[in-house]
Amino acid sequence: MKLLPTLGRRSPVTEPGEVALQARNVQFDWSRTEPVWMKRDPIGSHVLNALSMLLPEGERMFLVTFGEALELVKDEKLREAMIGFIGQESMHAESHHGALEQVLKTHGIDVEPYVQQAEFIFRKTLGPREMSTPAAQQQQLVERLGVIAALEHFFAWLGDWVLNADLEKFDADPQMLDLFRWHGAEEVEHRMVAHDVAEYFEVSYVRRCALMLMVFPIFIALLARGAKYLVHQDPSLPNHRYPMLILRIFASMWRGSVPGIPSLLVSALSTFKPGYTPATVGSSAQAIAYLAQSPAARMMAS
Repeated sequence: MKLLPTLGRRSPVTEPGEVALQARNVQFDWSRTEPVWMKRDPIGSHVLNALSMLLPEGERMFLVTFGEALELVKDEKLREAMIGFIGQESMHAESHHGALEQVLKTHGIDVEPYVQQAEFIFRKTLGPREMSTPAAQQQQLVERLGVIAALEHFFAWLGDWVLNADLEKFDADPQMLDLFRWHGAEEVEHRMVAHDVAEYFEVSYVRRCALMLMVFPIFIALLARGAKYLVHQDPSLPNHRYPMLILRIFASMWRGSVPGIPSLLVSALSTFKPGYTPATVGSSAQAIAYLAQSPAARMMAS
């Protein structure tokens, strides 16, 4: 049974309008969670674990970049949204880092080689660099904000997916499921912020399309590489080469334990429409309803 079926995006619900973003303190108990946290789909578990390996460094790059941009934004309403976004992304990074430390590392999976690659990508390639002129420095910042807007489109789409996916049928661990759904709900909640910031800094239509063409294949390749790395580290699974691993990932997509690349591609192509906005990606009402009942958030609130 799907979570909150009466609040799904296809249901006639009343959207709440603009919501003041706030970071929610959460707490997860990882003492009973294992790396294969969907018992009926080990490959699907590791695809989503690969996302956890990427997210902390990616979101730290978001924090650094938005911190730089915040000083240049004069629109108070947008500044307030950016501050809320920064608070939420900081909590996301720390929570996924905790899962890496207490679930993967505790069970003998050495995540460091892959995490170091993620650090290089997000700190060196996509991080701040000293440029020769102030104009070049400004353009480098704008480029990074455009990349973040492209990634945030994916994350909002993935958040909507995980809120509606029936992962319980794969015997999913409740803590890990809550981590992804809490995170996904906040991605849906703040889905407009990175887009609005990119618009404020005049990321053009051509640049937006070019960045999506770059970001989409790299994002998919990094997830596949991370899944391959984790399968290799997992002694309970055969060390598949890429062709067999890709077939097994597509089988997981067909079963519904991981999001389908065709659907994600269609979503990515939607950003090529003139006047694109992520407002229609997911349901704020559904996201807020989940956040009100998230076990990790309720534990800290009590």
